[in-house]
Amino acid sequence: MSMLDDKLKDRILDSIAEGVFTVDKDFRINFFNKAAEKITGQKREEVLGKFCKNIFKSPVCLSDCPIALVLKTKKSIFDYESKITDANGKLIPIKLNSAILFDENNFATGGIVTFRDLSQIQNFDDDINLEQNFFGIIGHSKEMKEIFNLITEIATSDAPVFIRGESGTGKELIANAIQKLSNRKDKPFIKINCSVFPSNLLASELFGHIKGAFTDAVKDRPGRFELADKGTIFLDEVAEMPLQMQIQLLRVLQEGTFERIGESLTRTTDVRIIAATNIDINLALKTGKFREDLFYRLNVIPIEIPPLRERKEDIPLLVKHFIKKYSRVYKKEINDIEPDALGTLIEYDWKGNVRELENVIEYALVRTNSGETIQLNKLPNNIVLNDFNSTNPPFSNSKERTEMLMLLEKYQWNRTKVAEVLGIGRTTLWRKLKKLNIIVE
Repeated sequence: MSMLDDKLKDRILDSIAEGVFTVDKDFRINFFNKAAEKITGQKREEVLGKFCKNIFKSPVCLSDCPIALVLKTKKSIFDYESKITDANGKLIPIKLNSAILFDENNFATGGIVTFRDLSQIQNFDDDINLEQNFFGIIGHSKEMKEIFNLITEIATSDAPVFIRGESGTGKELIANAIQKLSNRKDKPFIKINCSVFPSNLLASELFGHIKGAFTDAVKDRPGRFELADKGTIFLDEVAEMPLQMQIQLLRVLQEGTFERIGESLTRTTDVRIIAATNIDINLALKTGKFREDLFYRLNVIPIEIPPLRERKEDIPLLVKHFIKKYSRVYKKEINDIEPDALGTLIEYDWKGNVRELENVIEYALVRTNSGETIQLNKLPNNIVLNDFNSTNPPFSNSKERTEMLMLLEKYQWNRTKVAEVLGIGRTTLWRKLKKLNIIVE
């Protein structure tokens, strides 16, 4: 690549809001964009050539380094939550993506990490009014209220919980809510994504290893089950765990015992297990990819999260929530969205569920000037066009349903007021809501 190309590349990377840095194969930083400077308080010229672990001083640098992980597994990492230390010694929560960098001959030359500061978002979440949501989970549909009630009922139990739902439905938020209400809320809460690690690394992550157990085992290291003792462990994407690991997990569930890799000493642990998956569990059981005995051990308390397309009455509330959230993040005065834009969002078939909706609102808000209302033309083209491959709602009068949802949202779900506006009685309104598959308790 020419020098001109390098300068253009640097200008492009300097123009984006996310922090970006790259390292060589020795983990020395060789690029550091302006956003990374702003988030960390570190100057580019002061960090170039230094080991990234000495700059970021993250708790994961010595254990779960995301760059080392992608170099080992050859798989990119997305939405990995961690913390880094800024120039003033303050811990900053971040969400990062990590991938391998290749040269023109397709040889790995190092890694790239993009990251964003979650401080503003976490501060917002801490200020959330619990009357409008349930521990950060937004929804007032019948399905979500039933889940909220179930969480409240089972939170203080130590029984395993198995959360199932499509990608983007909020399985981790459900796990967080259970832990916050549990008797173990002041104890460790350890999370691990079982799909990220290959079999040999996953065993080490979960159960630990002793020095010399394998090539990279330079010292003894406890696993997640030891670290979570007396607390809770969240096993995300558990159905993608290798079969051998499923046997070891089953033993922990049955006996509360395990061994570190390379060690004959049997250790005990007292943890509550919350597991989650987004795959078709029935198919996984049928094809033998997931053990039936492990499934029944995990599935003591099942929680099924409905996809967003099946609870569209939650969309207006979610939209308002995300507008408020990202107005604070981007320091903009944006309080509303125009009816046509909201109607489009209600009609859309959200294959990426709540996560996709959140991304769309962030995109639209970034494009909207402070003091303005989000307009239809600020939404992504695929949302506006709503391609014909998307699934239609399970009813024919979808336009009438959308209009009713918007009216309910406008009057804060006050059915008496909505009935007055429509010039009908409350009983007639109730029948109409039932016909439109809108449940209001």
